[in-house]
Order: sequence, then structure tokens, then C-alpha cells
Amino acid sequence: MQFDIDMKSEHKDLFMSARKLLSENYRLREIKKDRITTYSDDNGGICHMRTMKNGIDIGFLKGARMEHKHGLLSGTGKVMRVLSMDALDADCVKYYIDQAIKINAE
Repeated sequence: MQFDIDMKSEHKDLFMSARKLLSENYRLREIKKDRITTYSDDNGGICHMRTMKNGIDIGFLKGARMEHKHGLLSGTGKVMRVLSMDALDADCVKYYIDQAIKINAE
């Protein structure tokens, strides 16, 4: 299970800090899947997260519809965008999560 891999990663602390932000500040439901840990609200999926070689990736399920004034979202697909981080910038994550929740409610 990916969550177990994340807990053994050198980026475990970063993962746990972001996880706390998603779970406690936003009360998103966490679902541990084989390949990824996902977060959702009553309107459906918001994002997923996992550790990577250089930190963590937070994949926004409707990220293509999000504004990204910070210029930190990557991806060219029709739907998803990914925020890669090697240190937690809580304000930046909140900026994107707030948008994702709003888009999900529409």
C-alpha cells in the first residue's frame, strides 16, 4: 500500500505535515489505496498525495480548472494538475485546496 511506502520515505515528515493540513484544517476524508492516498469531501475527490524522490506530490483532480498565480502546478492533461513540494508551504497549499473545494462544490 502506498501509504506504508510514504511512512518509510525520507519525506515522511513532509507527507505527515501536508496530511495534517488536509485532514485537520479541511476535514477531508482520507482513503488509503494501493497506489495513492486520496482526499475527498462530501462532493467527491479533491486531491491525492504521495511521496516522491524529491518530496511529495499533491495531485488536484480538477486542477486544470484552477488558477495558479504561484505558477507551481504542473501537467498538461485535460483535468489534473500536480503540486510538487520539497518543503511545506502551508499558504500555497491552502490557496490551491480552497480552489479545489470550491470547484468541487460547483
